[in-house]
Amino acid sequence: MAKVKTAYFCQNCGYNSPKWLGRCPSCAEWNTMVEEVVSKDEPEKGNWKFTSSGTPKVANKPKTLTEISKHERYRIITDDGELNRVLGSGIVPGSLVLIGGEPGIGKSTLMLQIALSLKDYTVLYVSGEESEQQIKMRAERMSFSNERCFILNETATDNIFRQIELTEPDIVIIDSIQTLVSPLIESGAGSVSQVKECTAELMKFSKESDIPVIMIGHITKDGSLAGPKVLEHMVDTVLQFEGDRHMTYRILRTTKNRFGSTSELGIYEMQSDGLRQVSNPSEILISQREEDLSGITIAGMLEGNRPLLIEIQSLVSTATYGTPQRTSNGFDSRRTQMLLAVLEKRGGFRLGTQDVFLNIAGGLKVEDPAIDLAVCTSIVSSFEDISIPHLYCFAAEVGLGGEVRAVNRIENRISEAEKLGFKKIFISKYNLKGLNTKNYKIEIFAASKLEEVFSELFG
Repeated sequence: MAKVKTAYFCQNCGYNSPKWLGRCPSCAEWNTMVEEVVSKDEPEKGNWKFTSSGTPKVANKPKTLTEISKHERYRIITDDGELNRVLGSGIVPGSLVLIGGEPGIGKSTLMLQIALSLKDYTVLYVSGEESEQQIKMRAERMSFSNERCFILNETATDNIFRQIELTEPDIVIIDSIQTLVSPLIESGAGSVSQVKECTAELMKFSKESDIPVIMIGHITKDGSLAGPKVLEHMVDTVLQFEGDRHMTYRILRTTKNRFGSTSELGIYEMQSDGLRQVSNPSEILISQREEDLSGITIAGMLEGNRPLLIEIQSLVSTATYGTPQRTSNGFDSRRTQMLLAVLEKRGGFRLGTQDVFLNIAGGLKVEDPAIDLAVCTSIVSSFEDISIPHLYCFAAEVGLGGEVRAVNRIENRISEAEKLGFKKIFISKYNLKGLNTKNYKIEIFAASKLEEVFSELFG
């Protein structure tokens, strides 16, 4: 039996120490060191075999780029267009993907849906959280069926690799990485050392066998992925599944991608029979209304490389409890304060005694400064109680001097507004340089000051 010793691991960054420390020397966090049992005489790592030949493996030798052969199928294209977009046109063979999200957000549903939809590939779905009967019930609810999708209820990594050797899958899905246990480490499942070791074994397997592995990971209370920070450095791609559990829409973001852009996102709608892809998110983010209402404007924004039209809702009313309230949902409250100061100083609107409530419809959180003009016009519209035509949209940044500033990729924003049937878009005058307005049927109003926009809208 191997000799047993204990070590102290930081639950935040994974730093290990032979003795307890109050403060981690690596990440400077307090009271994060936890004692875990580790094996002193570890067996030789990499004890799994992908082939049953039993021949010893030849040591790797350095190669030039011309000697390295490239796969004919560079990426595995799934039936989920949103996932393909986020991963950069598909799953790269030999890649290690980590997807995290809050409990109940739909991570397991998404991965099972992907596994069952890949009918041209053999998929091994390893679950350490749900029984086989529970997974079957979920698959029946989603009305998916795939004879090449194998379900394995296992947490020991040596048994998982043994089943991989027998089934020879094209894709492996792990649900979740916190439930796996490696025989090389004697600490409990979900500990820092176990998560690191299991991820390292999966990474070695994916690189040597050229089989992609998708892992589901838990997140902590502050929204970051559970386990050591080194876990995100080990994997090739990190995806974040976001959304409010009480709302139907989910957003899949990329925070790290070695094989594509990190500025893409996918949008899903949670339904009783699974997740539905939302190919045109602008239509669901804009509420359907038959009459114009004050305080509502449409902004042309960019979420990564994807143009979206979102609805800005404002409510301005007289403050009745002394200090005026400034509440914003989905938009930076400090930027809201700045825009209110610009409207009062440069526009002459007395908003110091008014309660201002700002909301981004659809539950989105927006950081694009191109919605500044839409926010300003929405607040003024509610303050003056004058509605703005619902076929008008805005795409410009507002400076502290009241100037309307240019934004990037204005062509994409104009094209999106034109595609959805908008009649007029307000942009910055400085965006006209190099822009051929004759290519668009939508009317383009260019302004350099806020006064020009307000004069056009409110007279």
